[in-house]
Amino acid sequence: MINFEEFLNPISLDDFHLSDQRQQRLGDLVHFYSETGQFPSLENIDLAIIGVEESRAAQNNSGCERAPQEIRKQLYQLFPQQSKIHIADLGNIKQGFELPDTYCALTIVLTNLINDNIVPIIIGGSQDLTFANYMAYEELNQIINIVNVDSRFDIGETPNDDDNHSFLSKIIMHQPNFLFNLTNIGYQTYFVDPQAVSLMKNLFFDAYRLGAVNNNLEEIEPMVRNADIMSIDISAVRMSDAPGCADATPNGFYGEDLCAIARYAGISDKLSSFGIYEVNPDLDHRDQTCFLAAEVIWYFIDGFYNRKGDSFENENQFIKFIVNSECFEDDVIFYKSKRSDRWWMEINCSKEMREKFPRQYLVPCSYKDYDVACKNEVPERWYQVYQKLI
Repeated sequence: MINFEEFLNPISLDDFHLSDQRQQRLGDLVHFYSETGQFPSLENIDLAIIGVEESRAAQNNSGCERAPQEIRKQLYQLFPQQSKIHIADLGNIKQGFELPDTYCALTIVLTNLINDNIVPIIIGGSQDLTFANYMAYEELNQIINIVNVDSRFDIGETPNDDDNHSFLSKIIMHQPNFLFNLTNIGYQTYFVDPQAVSLMKNLFFDAYRLGAVNNNLEEIEPMVRNADIMSIDISAVRMSDAPGCADATPNGFYGEDLCAIARYAGISDKLSSFGIYEVNPDLDHRDQTCFLAAEVIWYFIDGFYNRKGDSFENENQFIKFIVNSECFEDDVIFYKSKRSDRWWMEINCSKEMREKFPRQYLVPCSYKDYDVACKNEVPERWYQVYQKLI
């Protein structure tokens, strides 16, 4: 176990209005790192909140480094739905002399937390910090999936280390590479180069337009359930709901939609790190964006404490469906959880590929995918993963 105090600064509790008498609000139940030398015990901790006051890579959103404390002010006034929660706020990552130093410190902290089955909640700062989050899984030698909630994405060009808009390229091009799948949710067509969309398809990654997602938000759940990392750029939300970001625009998700997506992330048994970025208090109106970010985190926490524990180690938890279709060389096998009613489909691949990608050949899906297969059609989700595993 590392000495976390080498990488983290304690936070002041003066702004949180905590009460020792009424153990009801979220802030009254969290274990804080608020004094040097008094780092909280991580025994039995489920979730760890970490602030990163870093914006040196924010192209035009300077000020987002102030978000962690401002979001905390709103978060710790909210009432949890469970009284038995085990959450620690570990303070803020110490800012490095250079930006890569901050990345390194964040990676070390996240690596140790994830390895101990503690899910980190990262409050940025700029979204390029997702690269440091990804690097933690490289340290753990774990092949992963990322869900990025953003109104735009830039891939295909040489990444700029000082650019919070090109971190996805940096992840994709990094070697050795531990990225199996990337899903971008909520992009707006006029913000994205068509060549970038084509490249996503050629790499068998997923990109879903805002309009397509808004028409059927429930279909987002299997995409989120397939992820290890969720990274949220608050500019994915329309300006009327989240004005506190330099990249905010008239269109985007409604605030309640982003909260629903965060809850999907929380209830996913697979997802093991969560981050929200680009909130800029300097541009905020009546703390509306900070309040929304706090509610997003609240929904993630609520989802986490409602996880169903679906595990394929116990086959009795699932109902197995076998689809014999003319579209497939072999039968397609679907599984439905008895606990949660959620669906998965199995990709028929070699034993070697199953051993190399033990967490990827069982793909989260929905009843709609099962229905499509029964109609002698190939579910798009199945085909995307199949192309990577054959």
